[in-house]
Amino acid sequence: MSDNVALSDVFSHYSKMSPDAPRDPKISLQDGSPPQESSARSTGKKPAEAPGGLPSPLPDVATSLPAHLEPLANRARDYIKASSAENTRRGYGADWRHYTAWCRRQALDPLPPAVQTIGLYITACAAGKAGPKPDAVSTIERRLSALSWQFRQRGVAFDRQDRHVATVLAGIRRTHGRPPVKKEAVLPEDIIAMLETFDRGSLRGLRDRAMLLLGFAGGLRRSEVVGLDLGPEQTEDGSGWIEILKGGIVVTLRGKTGWREVEIGQGSSDATCPVVALQTWLKLARIGHGPLFRRVREAGKDVGPDRLTDKQVARLVKSAALAAGVRADLTEGDRQGKFSGHSLRAGLASSAEVDERYVQKQLGHASAEQTRGYQRRRDRFRVNLTKAAGL
Repeated sequence: MSDNVALSDVFSHYSKMSPDAPRDPKISLQDGSPPQESSARSTGKKPAEAPGGLPSPLPDVATSLPAHLEPLANRARDYIKASSAENTRRGYGADWRHYTAWCRRQALDPLPPAVQTIGLYITACAAGKAGPKPDAVSTIERRLSALSWQFRQRGVAFDRQDRHVATVLAGIRRTHGRPPVKKEAVLPEDIIAMLETFDRGSLRGLRDRAMLLLGFAGGLRRSEVVGLDLGPEQTEDGSGWIEILKGGIVVTLRGKTGWREVEIGQGSSDATCPVVALQTWLKLARIGHGPLFRRVREAGKDVGPDRLTDKQVARLVKSAALAAGVRADLTEGDRQGKFSGHSLRAGLASSAEVDERYVQKQLGHASAEQTRGYQRRRDRFRVNLTKAAGL
């Protein structure tokens, strides 16, 4: 089949769609909830809800399972919840609400998924017709991934590679694709200046120092920083733990492909040592179990039990970088968008004067090319193929 024939087929499908098609008045899309009719077509019953309001692939315990299987069903639901990170589920939920809200405004049914509807939706996203501004290509691809996941959870088929979706997405990529915008790396001299903006006499200042140094020296993601516990299996929502040894800290992290260890050595001085900063925070905050980094309450005099969120790491890096005058050559507006939690990982990759494979291992990257994308000041022309070829 030629490209012209394929495109004309796609166009014909969209032209046949009528916004005046009859709709089932019983379908409700409030709060992004799926229409009950679609579930009834396959099971005759409304599916059980998993935590977070998502449909569960398990049947309703009360009506479909013998009583002696209820504990197993509850455990299975816990495993279902653990199959994806909380941030991922939260993002998928937001994208699902975005999609169903757009469908509601257009008088279109979100379920069962129609490839023509999905094609129109991503077109609206790219054109700025589904929100206050056009979505970036990466955002549209993320929304598609979220929809695919949501449809699978609801037991309905959706082929993301169908030409009615894939052809539109290919056109969006060619028209609107741009290189990714990289966050500014915070380098060692920046980190030192940022540390000086914290109050060493307060619990909040000690905590922020430990978070900044641990995140930088470990090349950790912001979710990895706040997901740490003092030891293994201490909390249900933890994503890793630490072990303080004589020469440094071993951080054990749970990732998408399994467990990995990150080794964080001692610094050259106590003022910039992540091990000293962490030990000081743990001692004065009296933390002996559970989450490593917690909220400081009561005017900074008490440490609560609640774990910090990953967004607080991003805010910490941004506010400290601005307060320390990092990239003071830029305007205040430009500086606002330069820094995030990712700046710590980019900073380590850009400043560690060691063999590249060690940096790759520390960041948990699958390839050296991925690591190079984090290096902001590497010598791009160290290997000169022009001269090597004899020119």
